[in-house]
Amino acid sequence: MEFAIPSSAYIHIPFCRRRCFYCDFPISVVGDHLNGSNSGTIAHYIDVLCQEICLTHSFGEPLKTVFFGGGTPSLLSAEQLSRVLDVLDRQFGILQDAEISMEVDPGTFDLNQIRSYRSAGVDRVSLGVQSFQPELLSSCGRTHTVENIFESVELIHQAGLQNFSLDLISGLPHQTISQWQHSLETAIALQPRHLSTYDLTIEPTTPFGKQLHPGAKPLPTDETTAEMYRMAQQVLSSAGYEHYEISNYAQPGYQCRHNRVYWENRSFYGFGMGATSYVQGDRFSRPRKTREYYQWVNGWLETGNEEKEAKKTSEISTSEVLLDRLMVGLRLAEGLSLSSLRQEFGRQKIEQVWKCLQPYQRAGWVDILSSDRQSMIINSDLPLEGQMKLTDPEGFLFSNVVLVKLFETFDEDDSARSH
Repeated sequence: MEFAIPSSAYIHIPFCRRRCFYCDFPISVVGDHLNGSNSGTIAHYIDVLCQEICLTHSFGEPLKTVFFGGGTPSLLSAEQLSRVLDVLDRQFGILQDAEISMEVDPGTFDLNQIRSYRSAGVDRVSLGVQSFQPELLSSCGRTHTVENIFESVELIHQAGLQNFSLDLISGLPHQTISQWQHSLETAIALQPRHLSTYDLTIEPTTPFGKQLHPGAKPLPTDETTAEMYRMAQQVLSSAGYEHYEISNYAQPGYQCRHNRVYWENRSFYGFGMGATSYVQGDRFSRPRKTREYYQWVNGWLETGNEEKEAKKTSEISTSEVLLDRLMVGLRLAEGLSLSSLRQEFGRQKIEQVWKCLQPYQRAGWVDILSSDRQSMIINSDLPLEGQMKLTDPEGFLFSNVVLVKLFETFDEDDSARSH
């Protein structure tokens, strides 16, 4: 099987002032007073990160997208961010029109800093707002205030960064429908080019996971969170935002190019503690703890061999590749091309997928669109052309149900073949 050459890079910056109560990302807490300009810990991490980048094999394709995620990348100094971009450019090349995105948190940067990020090459920022209610920000452990949000948006405008995104979370403890509507409407009034709306996920290792039980108070009910999802779709679509992915909305021309790399199952580099790469069909993660990550890079320096030991996957089956494609591709509003799926996986596999999905088409969760974007009612064989997609909002809302059924179907198929 041939694999595309990666032309995107994710850079993980793990530092945060403190850990939010819902967060299970690999991070390192530095407190309220340390940042890239005065922290030896952050400076050392940047040294090791740049070493890792320099050790990574280049396939000769320059980078079209770069994404600084975290953690809180806006804790870096502009000089540190510029250094990482320079190392990436020397090792791989960065196209002049590349999308260079950066996650920033309200209250963690000033005007000079955001201007310097832009001068270094950043042309898109994603602001971690989460909520416009101070009591909800406090209850989920965020360090910023509502005032910080408005101040940060003003700084972004003053820096001339037109392409900015806001992140919001629904389903927070004690959150009401009216609060969610207020957050959506306030976000729209700030005129971001892009909006991400995430439903709270309770991870067992987080403070929320230890205190809260899914479905129990003070969490909103499943019915309420479903209503929040439908409300976001209605309010944001009415305001001119395209619902182009399950959790993401954009004004025309402002979809996140980097994140589409993941949803289209394309190859990408990953750098930094806990980062995941997908290169030459091999998906693997780096160590999630600082000391282990440093040891991993140092071991690579000493031996000259890249030891992809952190959760490296074994050779995957055709069914697993297909499931990967379905899992990410069905997140997109346009869904997946039937002709492309047939060419890659064969008619029999795709007919098996369709047999699994037919009940969900009858329920109104799955749709097959013809070349002129009209819905088709399919009673037997799947057509050779067209797009297979989840409906908006109901199919997106129940996407986990659909995906679990697909996984169960192909797990049973692989088990039967192995016996």
